[in-house]
Amino acid sequence: MSILLGCIADDFTGATDLASMLVHAGMRTVQTIGIPTAPLPAGTDAVVIALKSRTIAADQAVAQSLAALHWLRDAGCRQVYFKYCSTFDSTDQGNIGPVAEALMSALGTPFTIACPAFPENKRTIFKGHLFVGDTLLAESSMRNHPLTPMHDSNLQRVLQAQTAGKVGLIEHSTVAAGPQAIVERMDSLQAEGVGIAIVDAISNNDLLHIGAACSGLPLVTAGSGIALGLPQNFRAQGLLDTKDAALDLPPTLGLRAIVCGSCSQATQAQLADAMARGIPAYAVDPLRLAANEDQVADAMAWASPLLPQGPVIVYATASSDRVKAAQEQLGVERAGALVEEALAEIARQLVQAGVRQLIVAGGETSGAVVTALQVRSLRIGPTIDPGVPWTVSLGATPIALALKSGNFGATDFFTKAWSALP
Repeated sequence: MSILLGCIADDFTGATDLASMLVHAGMRTVQTIGIPTAPLPAGTDAVVIALKSRTIAADQAVAQSLAALHWLRDAGCRQVYFKYCSTFDSTDQGNIGPVAEALMSALGTPFTIACPAFPENKRTIFKGHLFVGDTLLAESSMRNHPLTPMHDSNLQRVLQAQTAGKVGLIEHSTVAAGPQAIVERMDSLQAEGVGIAIVDAISNNDLLHIGAACSGLPLVTAGSGIALGLPQNFRAQGLLDTKDAALDLPPTLGLRAIVCGSCSQATQAQLADAMARGIPAYAVDPLRLAANEDQVADAMAWASPLLPQGPVIVYATASSDRVKAAQEQLGVERAGALVEEALAEIARQLVQAGVRQLIVAGGETSGAVVTALQVRSLRIGPTIDPGVPWTVSLGATPIALALKSGNFGATDFFTKAWSALP
């Protein structure tokens, strides 16, 4: 077995986002939950290993990522892709910088790029500054993220705080000039001692240029956007012939539910829209969980008679003020862990009750839910909104899963998603 592109994603929703992009760019892609434990299907062009490493201790994130790299190298992958969020979610301690430098060291490469841009979802980089729509990252809702608040829009500064090596910049004027100009700039930066270069991108055409310029890099670090530009390199080398690798998903007949842990503004709007349209919803409260109230049993008693009538929502989504209040009382880690554990167990019991089509909102929540469901690999299907595909778990009881990053999706996501399923 020889894999063209081996990907390491730092959370589960980001992994499905990347896998969807690769599939639609023509690569036969398998997503695994953690390091694969079984052989991949014949003809696999790319594998995306989903880790839950975005917010854990940096040394643990490095260890998990290096273990994934070891598997990918044994599988013969030709290029490695470290995928993180399009909002560059991190802290001054990592984990983007430490993981990137550890992968560079293990691969013996002195240089790589960093480009979280995803213009289709309004994440662009100009002069090294990350924008969310027309707003600088540090002025967006990400400034109030409960785990990785982003207070600086300058990605050079953000990444430099996490790395030992020098961080440089490839400006948009160079990107617009095409792949050869980018390669020449990469060479000059490397000669200046730069280890990682932030790359500007404001359009899909920029991503195609950057992807082409990365053909010779052993390691690429980016959001999912660069996945638009990498398959063309393998096709040009005669290693890839598929033009559309999207697969039809098998039907998953059963009940429907939504489990929502993200507190992003996008998810808050999606939740409000779904509730306004009449979808019943049950709120999980971390303070009640901390008081040992059995909200899992309460949620299931509430959901059981409603499930046959249509989808239900179980959520812990709240405003930033309410999240901060809970964190102040319980501590950030305990508040998050209580909610994740409760939502994961509720999801497991919903599946036991017959749910076979499940939307999960939030990267941390998705990781907890998929782990609780003991899902090991996913088949990638149709896209609901940019960055969010339907997937179906591989195993004895297939479950349709839409793992949605908190910031992704249109306001009507929770109601329109079902129409994309067979």
